[in-house]
Amino acid sequence: MQPLPPAMIAGLTPPDVEIRFWDDRMERIPFDEPTDLVAISVETYTARRAYQIASEYRRRGVPVAMGGFHAMLCPNEVARYADITVVGEAEEIWHQVIDDVRHGRWQRRYTATLRPLLGTVRPDRRIFQGKRYLPLQLVESGRGCHFVCDFCAIQTAFGATQTRRPIDTILAEIGEIDRPKDLYFFVDDNITSNLNEAKEFYRALAPLGIRWISQASINAAHDEEFLNLIVRSGCQGILIGFESMDRSTLKSMGKSFNTMGGGYAKAMANIRKAGLRVYGTFVFGYDHDTPDSFDAAVDFAISEKLFIGAFNHLTPFPGTEVYRKLLEQDRLTSDAWWLDPKYKYNQIPFRPKTFSPEELQARCLDARRRFYSWSSIMTRMREATNRSPASVLRLYFLMNMMLRREVGQRNHLPLGDAAWDGALLPAIGGA
Repeated sequence: MQPLPPAMIAGLTPPDVEIRFWDDRMERIPFDEPTDLVAISVETYTARRAYQIASEYRRRGVPVAMGGFHAMLCPNEVARYADITVVGEAEEIWHQVIDDVRHGRWQRRYTATLRPLLGTVRPDRRIFQGKRYLPLQLVESGRGCHFVCDFCAIQTAFGATQTRRPIDTILAEIGEIDRPKDLYFFVDDNITSNLNEAKEFYRALAPLGIRWISQASINAAHDEEFLNLIVRSGCQGILIGFESMDRSTLKSMGKSFNTMGGGYAKAMANIRKAGLRVYGTFVFGYDHDTPDSFDAAVDFAISEKLFIGAFNHLTPFPGTEVYRKLLEQDRLTSDAWWLDPKYKYNQIPFRPKTFSPEELQARCLDARRRFYSWSSIMTRMREATNRSPASVLRLYFLMNMMLRREVGQRNHLPLGDAAWDGALLPAIGGA
């Protein structure tokens, strides 16, 4: 998918600054091409690779600015490998970074102290030209979430709050994209975090006639007006974090609201009535989980005929409550597991209470295999919303076949570039 954060940074950058954008996932970075400043948006899973890239540039004498989600969670760690660390949302401080670099007197750290107004700047999508991304247009209408789930770093970074963009700004951005046949993805952390403001947006969105998907909490499934509005505005499906079928587990993770209004069965009945497709996610590794937890989740996902599903282990992201608890209990395999050269994708970076790390990893893999088995795919295809119209049926098979092939593909992949033979270069005066 198109990465929205770099486009937003490009939109925040003064027009007299020449910009080149390189996507490390799909092209080689020309480290020797002359440049005055490198900006890297860092996520936890990409931190190791980001520090490798930063080291290559800094060895060449090019200053590196790093920001993004991981810089909000681990600012001191990021500062060890960056000349400039941007902590927080960039809207209010990026112009200062650019001005200071122009004059050769930048600060080691810039920190946003307030949530910014989101209506003044739009992402500059010109940086995506010539790159082969999916025909999926990413748009942000709100940022943050007011729920306090213990595994979620979003509420940590944004203080369990949400800010929303002005409706006219969002509609204008969609008009500028002008790709009516593409699917739009509203990248909001939770489109239901502020229901009243969201409803106003979807009323205004309906006349545009676009098709879109997004992420939502299941409490909205009990709001008939909201469901009707998002369907009228073009919603094709929503990602819902069911997480667990066990009430005690939901309570421990701070998601007791998942059981409101008659629970999952009633919520899914309302969603089906509205004609929406569901991408359901589940997480395993909490202290109440047993082998039956996996069967219960997969049984539910198949019987409710989810469009697609994800069955993942708990990941203790830095800054979250679950990370703090596991650290206090000495159950993390490494305090900074995301930097540990021995850590690989899909490994368990903590010691579960009821399983060995290896057993938890294997059971997650088995859950995916069962959900993407041929019998499951054919059973879930019987749901009318998964097979009609014909274009949806094609997408259903395409995505399920792709995810069936990818069930175990990421197992044991390294974080960072395993072929990189350099050494991480600490910044002078780094925290």
